[in-house]
Amino acid sequence: MASATRAGSRSAGTGRITFYVALAVFAQESTWNFYDNRVPELLRDHVASAAVIGLLMGMDNLLGIFVQPYMGNRSDNTRTAWGRRIPYLAVMMPVGAALFLLIPQATSLGRLIPVIFLYALVMNSFKPVSESLMPDFIEPARRSRANAVVKIASALTTVVAALVSLLLVDDHPRLAFAVPAGLMLVAAAVLVWRVRDSRSPAYQAALAEDEASAGGAPVNGASAGGAPVNGASVGGASVGGAQADGTSVGGASGVTGARDTDGRVRLRTVVADLVFAPDRSRLLLIVAVFVFGGAWFASRSLMTPYGVEVLGLSDGEAGGLTLPSGIVFILAAFPAALLAERFGRLRVMAAGIAVFGAGAILGAVVQTPAVTVVALCLATVGAAGFVVNAVVVLWNLAPSSRVLGAYTGLYTVGWASGGFAGPALVGLAVDVTGWRPMLLHIAVLAFVAVLPVVRADRLRRASAPGEGGVR
Repeated sequence: MASATRAGSRSAGTGRITFYVALAVFAQESTWNFYDNRVPELLRDHVASAAVIGLLMGMDNLLGIFVQPYMGNRSDNTRTAWGRRIPYLAVMMPVGAALFLLIPQATSLGRLIPVIFLYALVMNSFKPVSESLMPDFIEPARRSRANAVVKIASALTTVVAALVSLLLVDDHPRLAFAVPAGLMLVAAAVLVWRVRDSRSPAYQAALAEDEASAGGAPVNGASAGGAPVNGASVGGASVGGAQADGTSVGGASGVTGARDTDGRVRLRTVVADLVFAPDRSRLLLIVAVFVFGGAWFASRSLMTPYGVEVLGLSDGEAGGLTLPSGIVFILAAFPAALLAERFGRLRVMAAGIAVFGAGAILGAVVQTPAVTVVALCLATVGAAGFVVNAVVVLWNLAPSSRVLGAYTGLYTVGWASGGFAGPALVGLAVDVTGWRPMLLHIAVLAFVAVLPVVRADRLRRASAPGEGGVR
């Protein structure tokens, strides 16, 4: 009976923190989606060049590559009575909302560009902080289903942005910006009121590692989720070198205990450990994120011209090709998490990439609008298997609770860099071959992404016999 009560309490706690993280992501992504919808039109009032508008709209992704790992690492090293994440969210989310409200007030290009730059800088700064709350609180074995809920919340923001555009933009263009900003202010208030990440298992484990490092005691690498090793449990979080899902960290412990004289784990130390550690599975995973991110973004950003050039659709009709697959992603996200818990995350990720590639091949072979929509839906089912689980595997392979925020940022580096490179690479291939084989080019890129995932899976099973991938 006591065991059942504790299990119910853990489940309720997991549900609560999942809701709070999903709320934070929903609020911030609502502003991002509306930003992507409206800011290009605001820029067109001042700039005639589509290339310049595209460059300005891509600025936020470029900032994210540099800012997010830094801010994730900075929050990892923060120690306050409220924890290491909430202090940043309490300040930055209201500032981001205020800057968002200023965007429609900027009536000249000289004012608009600084406002959108500051908005992108602030939003990128707290994105890895809010997302890192999840691995701080939730044990590794349950992170996929929690991340699925967060991804669903993020996907729903496209609906919110569309509704705000339909209901408010034409008659009240400035008021329309207040709705997403208000959502972010509400989310910030709820997080500050209800969440104290100083109580999270990962934060308690980080404090224990701090104390052990300061005292010269050897620490073999606290688990990212806190599975006890040698019985060393600290405040509900454990200090040791195995994941709570049974997958050992193996050689990925070089960063543990490697704090500078001021007590901080530097980002350069985290990156050096990732690149040079004997266990290559984490680096392989980021390579896979980069390559698959390229395939995914290419399938999204180039689909409208493909629909016009190959399928003979109008701009509006071609722009709607991806809408059904967006709904499919929402439906597929949670099953992808459950399958990962059953069969292993790396295996589900590899299978997901294969399904994505198969969908792209189907669209390349039968080039009609109906089959293209079906192909995109099939590809999106596969993408859910990868997207829901990739960052979870990276969290679970992190060598220490002290670097979870940095790993969230490094995941973003891989994903955003793929978003830059993938459409450009596929676009270059289209320049050479024409539009008709575009989906085939995307399939080839996707199948390349399978290779590092399969290799990482083999490395994990070799280092932890009997485990079917990172569970």
